[in-house]
Formats: sequence, C-alpha cells, structure tokens
Amino acid sequence: MTTPLVIEVQVEKIGQLFHTLDPMPFRDRDLDREAEDYIVSWARELPRKHPLRILVHMPASEAAGEQAGQLEQALHRYFAYRADTMTGELKELFRIGRYSLLIGIVVLGACLTLGHFLTGYFTAGDLGRYLNEGLIILGWVANWKPIEIFFYDWWPILRRRALFRRLAVAEVVLSSR
Repeated sequence: MTTPLVIEVQVEKIGQLFHTLDPMPFRDRDLDREAEDYIVSWARELPRKHPLRILVHMPASEAAGEQAGQLEQALHRYFAYRADTMTGELKELFRIGRYSLLIGIVVLGACLTLGHFLTGYFTAGDLGRYLNEGLIILGWVANWKPIEIFFYDWWPILRRRALFRRLAVAEVVLSSR
C-alpha cells in the first residue's frame, strides 16, 4: 500500500474547523469555509494516486476531549456530503445541457430553414446569401452552450467530486502538543 500524503492543520480548538453558526450536533456540522478551502487546496496539490492523511495539531486538552473522538467521523461525513453535492451539480449541469441542446437544435433547424427560404426569395443580389450566412451563424451560436457543457464544463466538477471522495476516506490523525 502507498504511504498516505499528509495535510497538516493546526488549531487551538477543534471547533475552529467547523462553522460556528451551524446548529447541528458536532459530528454533523459543516466545515468552516476557510478550513475547507485550506484542506481542499492542499489536497488538490498532492498526487491523485496516493491516499491522504489529515494531521490535526492541537493542544493536549483538546485532543482529550469528546469532540476529538468524533473528528474523523465529522470530516468523513462532511467530505462525503460535499462529494454528493458535486454529483447533484453534475446531474443539474447535464440536465441544463440537454435542454440547451434541444433549444439549440430547434434554433439551428429554424435558421437553416429560414435561410434556405430567404436565399430563394432574394435571388437577385447578395442580400439572400448574407441573410442565410447570418442565420447559419446564429444557429450555431445557439448550440455554443450545450457544446461547452458536454465538452468542457463537466470535467472540473468530476475532478472536484473525486477530490472530495478522497478526503471523505482520508485517515485523520490527532497530534497533541
């Protein structure tokens, strides 16, 4: 097995890691935004193929407390929840992509049909050709968003979900000082 790569965090109180206004019990609280950003940005810099270990440095009095025993479960639950939200975002993105694609295809078809009609109607001069070309461009621009979604926009969400999944199973080690 590969040696876990370490993400180090230092706190005076375990509560610093969690959102202070969250009324949920400790193990169900949301991570503080700054703590999450710190852990996630550090994890993002580490190689993807290695397991992760989160090393939390704290005073000995905090390490002996009840919350310290629940810290690993709380972090695992939070990052698993974040991975699930990324799955939801991915599903929503693809739903929007499907609707956008449907609209884009309808617009493209309408533009091609109208362009063909206008080319036949304006037989003398270049006006019909210009209108036809403009409508073709409009039709393809209407497909820009679905093409962007299906080719590019889903990758970062997938990578972020994979990162949250890695963090959801990371070993959490307490270090008292």
